[in-house]
Parts: sequence; structure tokens; C-alpha cells
Amino acid sequence: MTQIQPLSGILVLDFTTLLPGPLATLMLAEAGAEVIKIERPGGEDMRAMPPTFGGEAAVFALLNRGKKSLTLDLKKDSDRNRLRPLLEKADVLVEQFRPGVMERLTLGFADVRRINPRVVYCSISGYGQQGPRAGEAGHDINYQSLTGLLALQPGPLDRPVVPPALVADIGGGTMPAVINILLGLRQRDATGEGVYLDVAMADAMFTFAWYAYAIGQATGTFPGPGELRLVGGSPRYQLYPTRDGKLVACGALEQKFWLTFCNTVGLPAPLMDDAADPEATKRAIGAIIADETAAHWRPKFAAADCCVTIMASLEEALHDPHFVERGLFAHAVAGPSGATMPALPVPIAATLREPPGAKPSPKLGADNGLLS
Repeated sequence: MTQIQPLSGILVLDFTTLLPGPLATLMLAEAGAEVIKIERPGGEDMRAMPPTFGGEAAVFALLNRGKKSLTLDLKKDSDRNRLRPLLEKADVLVEQFRPGVMERLTLGFADVRRINPRVVYCSISGYGQQGPRAGEAGHDINYQSLTGLLALQPGPLDRPVVPPALVADIGGGTMPAVINILLGLRQRDATGEGVYLDVAMADAMFTFAWYAYAIGQATGTFPGPGELRLVGGSPRYQLYPTRDGKLVACGALEQKFWLTFCNTVGLPAPLMDDAADPEATKRAIGAIIADETAAHWRPKFAAADCCVTIMASLEEALHDPHFVERGLFAHAVAGPSGATMPALPVPIAATLREPPGAKPSPKLGADNGLLS
């Protein structure tokens, strides 16, 4: 018997490209929605991004698993008219163009709402649909830099560190889009009316700066680069290199974990009071950690259970028995050649997804028959 999922019967029209929107609609698809990807002739840029796996772009396959594909030239009236039957029955529309583009194509919220008053319409953009920066081009690093988030820990000025995660794309675009779409559907169920959702990737960067925000608003003094205890300002929350070039990730914030950590590494008692001279404590711990290898420290910290771990590479993490047992890599993407690779893990509870199995990403225009 086919499993009933929470979004079974929900039709999503996906006008997005690259990462934030496609990842959002992937999550909706994993929860049971029918997602139809609307692509320009020739397909979106991700289809041509290396590397390939099984005959298609790996990143495209990961982000578009289980979706359908239509090709339309939205600049042509004839193609837009062909889209009308889907607009009439769509539950959700997600777009990721610059503000004003969908309106120029007569596919803006007001246009679609006249066709389908129940549609939940979500626009994902860098700076939102209005405001002085609304029309600016940008990428993740720009949104982090302009909101003060990057300034909390950019690294030394002579060798600044580019953030390792696309926090704005995923944390400011994908996640808010999914949350608000689900809230929009719930509101529609209650009122019978659709809703417009303006998701700006930059906006949520202030949410990620919550700790510094609280300090600055309460005291009038905002933390400088590296001063916040969670970005390097405390020896309790720190990265310490080992002798063999690995990193010890210390998160021993609470006193009980801190004292256990200090005793495990053999830190002299006077330095355990890290409030007295944090830099001296950090230097002393750094010297102790650097005197031994990761293999030496790993079992000690595991036994101590004090929120301290050895940094793993992504390749190592993929083979960690914990993540494997939790089924994070049990779902698969099937390529045109028949080869499969693990699907991208997404934060949808296993009880809300179909059982693990292989699904393809859509061939370009494979579902154009839906328009006939």
C-alpha cells in the first residue's frame, strides 16, 4: 500500500534555480508533494555544473531528485498560456528571480491569484521584494557580510576565512521558504485564501547573529571580531590543533564539562579559572593538545564525554557508524546510466518520507506532456 505523506496531493510549481529554491522544493517533494520544475529551453545552469555522475550533473541530481521537468520560454505568450492549467490547480508556486521579473512575465502573485486565489506564492530573493537593496545582485557571502554576521568571525585580516557553509542560501533561503510555505498552507486551510511569502536570504542572517544581537541590544556594545565566546572568544569553545595536523573541537561550555576537559588534558589547576586570563588558558591548552596526536586524544575525550571531538573530514563522516545507522544515506538518486548515489540528506523526519529507495532527477522536458 502506498504510504500517505503529509504533502501527498500538494502540487508545487518550481520556477527556481541553483540552490535555495531547489533545495526547498526538494524537501517538499521528500514530504510527498508533486514538484514540477519549470525550466527554460536548454535547462537551468545546474544541469551543466561538474562533476557528472551516471550521465548527469551530480549537484543537479541531488537537488532535484523525484521532481518533474517542463521546458517553457516564459518570454513567449504562447508558452505562458500553456502553463495556465497548472497555475489553476497549483497549491504552491516558488520563484527565485530578481524582484519584478515575474510581474513582467505576468506571473506575479497578483496575476496568479486572479487565476487561482488559493495559491501559496513564495518569492525567494537576496534582499527581499522592497527596500533600497531589493534590486542588487548578491551571493551568500554578500548577505553575511552586509548583515554583520561575517564580522563576528572573519578570521585574521591578513588571512580572512571564507565561511564553509552557505548559511544565507540554506539558512536564509531554503529553510524559511519551507517553514513559511507550510505555514501558508495551514493558513489557507483555515481561511480558504492563498498568501504571498516574501523570503529574503539576508533577513535571516540577523537570526543567526542572535547571541551578539542580544549582547549589543542589552549593553549598547556589540562584540568585535572573535570576541563572542561562541566564535573563538573563549578557551571553552575553541579549535586546538594536534601534533599530526588534526583539530580538537572543544565545546566544553558548561562548568561540569569544562572541568572534565581540563582534568582530561591535565591542565594546571590555576589555569582552569579561564575568567582570570582566557588567553593564558587557551595558550596552555593549545600547547598540551599540540604535544600529542589525534589518535592519542580521541579515546580520552570519548571516555570523558565532555563535548569534545576530533574534527572529521566529510569523507570520514559519511562512514561514521552513527550517521549510517540513522539512515541518513539510505535514500538514493538514480542516474540515466542506472548508477546510483546516496541522496542528499534533508531534515525531514523518516516517518514523513517514503521508505528508502532510488529516484531519478528529471530529464529536461521529460514531462512536457503535462501541457498537452
